[in-house]
Amino acid sequence: MANVVVVGTQWGDEGKGKVVDIYAEDADVIARFQGGNNAGHTLVVKGEQTILHLIPSGILHDQKTCIIGNGVVVDPKVLLSEIEALQSRGIFPPNTTLCVSEKAHVIMPYHCRLDMAREASKAGKKIGTTGRGIGPAYEDKVARTGIRMGDLLDKEVFREKLTANVAEKNFLLTKLFGEEPVSEQAIFDEYRAYAEALKPYVADTSTLLDREIHKGKKILFEGAQGAHLDVDHGTYPFVTSSNTVSSNACSGTGVGPGAVDAVVGICKAYTTRVGSGPFLTELTCEIGERIQQEGQEFGATTGRKRRCGWLDMVLVRQSVRVSGITGLAVTKLDVLTGIEKLKICVGYRTEEGIFFSNAVPANPRVLTRCEAVYEEMDGWTEDIRNAREIQDLPKNARKYLEQIEALSDTKLVLVSVGAGRNETIILKNPFLNA
Repeated sequence: MANVVVVGTQWGDEGKGKVVDIYAEDADVIARFQGGNNAGHTLVVKGEQTILHLIPSGILHDQKTCIIGNGVVVDPKVLLSEIEALQSRGIFPPNTTLCVSEKAHVIMPYHCRLDMAREASKAGKKIGTTGRGIGPAYEDKVARTGIRMGDLLDKEVFREKLTANVAEKNFLLTKLFGEEPVSEQAIFDEYRAYAEALKPYVADTSTLLDREIHKGKKILFEGAQGAHLDVDHGTYPFVTSSNTVSSNACSGTGVGPGAVDAVVGICKAYTTRVGSGPFLTELTCEIGERIQQEGQEFGATTGRKRRCGWLDMVLVRQSVRVSGITGLAVTKLDVLTGIEKLKICVGYRTEEGIFFSNAVPANPRVLTRCEAVYEEMDGWTEDIRNAREIQDLPKNARKYLEQIEALSDTKLVLVSVGAGRNETIILKNPFLNA
């Protein structure tokens, strides 16, 4: 038995979807444990692209159980559209089961309205939210006023909670933001229809997972975003509204920490960020533009251009620490092909000479005064997309990977050399070599 958590080590968009899709072949259950449809996982199988926002990336494999855990906030309309899209394309496997936790909180229309109204009111201090209602939904969860998937199935409970919430949200929308109110009845009717459509999928997923673990089944826990968007450990306040680190795999699905055997951290061969927030290795020059174009760095959810920069190992080292990462998967190495000189950030230094190498300063004023300290390495020009063994890579590409291992003090388990499922070097499979 081996149970594996997959998390991002940067600001998301590291290629977790591809890695989860690869590992899902050896897993029995794939469980998503946090976030919402503000995240997007892009999969390329046999040249065909599939973008998922809520459904776990293992859905393309047959005879699996895919779980949306209690730590996820669910937009029912988005979930149903994803299910219908997979079915219409004939890629929802007939023997794969999809389950949604009855305890997962529901994103309501007023959450999206509040999300956008707040962001619009911040003028020059925008967070960079996707406007999907994720933050407000998590706020209601913590405030103990949220509506859960199980509540949608109970007409009376849903009406009672909805009435109280609409009264409060309409006050905020109209009095604070000068917006139009939402209609309680329209929401009730719309979401009751969603409830009927999703009823076959709603389950006690914590008990389901416990049963599968005791049977000796292999569980793959899938996170969204990256460690530095974690609400506690990220570059606050430019973060998401949930815990993206590996420990939330347990609380976000309802299993104990003893269930986790390995944690794989996904590290892009360079660094990207979407939206606002500090980015010390950002490249606003021709090289940054080249990486953006070659890497097709557009948000899978929003379509926004991702900011691109050199690999930042301070971010990665902190992620290794806070998530207990046991192996690194390096993605998009092929994007760096053809760049003559490569740089890796090994630390931050302030004007006063204070040096940070293992942790990102929590004080945003200190962080903005830091400069990245780099090591420079020679690049490579050879096409690496056909490499299937580490020895197939050019010498300088291997040196680049060796430096990532050395600076992170973590062994590599996978290297992605292209977007396709098969364009991958597997060094160690955590399910087979636990």
